Amino acid sequence: MAPEAAILVLGNANVDLVLGEVDGWPAIGTEVEVERSEMRAGGSAGNTSLALSGLGVAHRFVASTGNDPNGVWLREQFDAASCDWIVDDCATTITVGIVHKGGDRVFFTAPGHLQRARLDDLLARVPAAPHDRAIAVIAGGFLMPDIRSGTVKLLASLNAKGWRTAIDPGWPPEGWTDETRLLMRSWMETTDIALINAEEAKGYAAETSLEGASQKIAAGLRADQVLIVKDGADGVRGFRGGERFRAVSPPVTVIDTVGAGDTFNAAFMAALSTTDDLAAALDHGVRTAARAISTFPRRYE
Repeated sequence: MAPEAAILVLGNANVDLVLGEVDGWPAIGTEVEVERSEMRAGGSAGNTSLALSGLGVAHRFVASTGNDPNGVWLREQFDAASCDWIVDDCATTITVGIVHKGGDRVFFTAPGHLQRARLDDLLARVPAAPHDRAIAVIAGGFLMPDIRSGTVKLLASLNAKGWRTAIDPGWPPEGWTDETRLLMRSWMETTDIALINAEEAKGYAAETSLEGASQKIAAGLRADQVLIVKDGADGVRGFRGGERFRAVSPPVTVIDTVGAGDTFNAAFMAALSTTDDLAAALDHGVRTAARAISTFPRRYE
């Protein structure tokens, strides 16, 4: 691993088929034409790696695919020099993203190779951190059963090798049950940086208001922990050591928001790996994400 690669991305990559826009859900049995479709590389970790490459930020991306034609295509979408691929004997996971008017979206994911992703494969590929500001992020953990059950072990291994750790586990497919909240709490107690969106924050905290959810989660942080809550067009909220931060997204004409939060993660971590200025890192993140969701093909800088 090159010394300058101060960001390590671990997690899910899959094929995204994005369709839109739709205005509400159609009735069962009907057919709807949409103006745009795009097949592209996706997954929370995958989107983060693509954004880092688009920003010209050196990083290492460790993920798996299936050994089918979709897996071949998926691996070709990434910067080969940044990737360490694990190829499993199965179909590659596909996610269909439906974009609604205004940019909101919903995802349908077929399990595929993500069900086979193995904790031991990631543990074997964790290098020593190049310096004490380097950040390793685990993304999409809720979709990978073995990674999900072993995330605390993975976080501990990363810390032992000198990495600051971050998590962006996404939305649990079964919803926020007592079990998923307990699991998330164990990750929150272990990680250095938590990156979640507004709906995830409300679900995890069992609160109806974002303010209430953010405050409840932030109250449980260690002094050195960072909590980031992403709230779409309203920007992001940051919490660290009792301080609150806010960055507002610039107004843009939205094309689609798929991967917006992952793009924010990439730019935010890239900034935080070089500075302690949390406000500046948040601003860099929201501006990069705004640029990405308002350009086609996507631009990051």
